[in-house]
Amino acid sequence: MGASLIEAGAAGPHPSPPPAGEGAGQPLVRAHALAKTFDVSPPLLNRLLEGKPRQLLHAVDDATFTIMKGQTLALVGESGCGKSTAARLLVGLYAPTRGTFHFDGEDAHATFKAGGERSRKLRERIQMIFQDPYASLNPRWKVGDIIAEPMREHATVQGKAAQEQRVGELLQSVGLAPADMVKYPHQFSGGQRQRISIARALATQPEFLVCDEPTSALDVSVQAQVLNIMKNLQRERGLTYLFISHNLAVVRHVSDQVGVMYLGRIVELAPKHALFDAPRHPYTRMLLDAIPKMHDTGRARTPVQGEVPNPLNPPTGCTFHPRCPHANARCSAERPAMLHLHGIQVACHAVEEGRI
Repeated sequence: MGASLIEAGAAGPHPSPPPAGEGAGQPLVRAHALAKTFDVSPPLLNRLLEGKPRQLLHAVDDATFTIMKGQTLALVGESGCGKSTAARLLVGLYAPTRGTFHFDGEDAHATFKAGGERSRKLRERIQMIFQDPYASLNPRWKVGDIIAEPMREHATVQGKAAQEQRVGELLQSVGLAPADMVKYPHQFSGGQRQRISIARALATQPEFLVCDEPTSALDVSVQAQVLNIMKNLQRERGLTYLFISHNLAVVRHVSDQVGVMYLGRIVELAPKHALFDAPRHPYTRMLLDAIPKMHDTGRARTPVQGEVPNPLNPPTGCTFHPRCPHANARCSAERPAMLHLHGIQVACHAVEEGRI
């Protein structure tokens, strides 16, 4: 029943493109060749005594994408593919190993690193909604203090009375009551806690929200309510979203563009309808094929063999080739470049050679 609520939302009117002059030119968010590598090597003494080499984990590898103002880019993929690392790169929680992230034409990571007033102003414009509403809210603080904290930190609203009024407005905007500000997080359900998290993220009046699987910890029927709130807020405030998820039904409901990640790399990037109607990359096809469809119960499916490889020792060439039914010798030896095909980006030798 809950899944049908989400799919029903997908059938509604599609968000209109931004008017001319409002994101119709330069994208608000531009990531180019963004990468993050973690050193997960054993301690130096162990490496010397046991003769072990350094181990590097390429969590995000050359991620390139743009998001227009008022639009939503969804990143999807299996657990461990680098989606959450990409999210943390965009809000400055991680510094990139290489690559750049520009926000509204400004080098965001250089601004974050420099600190000072410019960094503070930029952080007001970029906020994050975390995955677990049970872990992201301080259980010892009242809801009013939780939502008002960004206002105090960034000095966007002065005076206790003004802050309380603003907190009440934010609570109403996410479907809660101003009287809820005197309660503690444990007095709310999971869906209500995530609404509080959304209200907190909106406290600095941001333009860009990075949403790291904001509904994955919720019941499916509650997911639909929270997603509808987020879409309404986007329409009312002109918000831009990066939406991280592994649930393709959710992605179909909220996104304008979809990027598919595998072992740290974006392997397909396309407008939502193009990706769901005609997926190009074999991995994208595998993800879509895994969604149960009532009208396709008798259709034969092409199984994809194997498990996700160890990210510390990824396969050579195309990292998906051990599981791909279309792989050949080139796939195992040569890493595919990103192809641009009629508004769709895909990194696949089989697509390039016309084999699929």
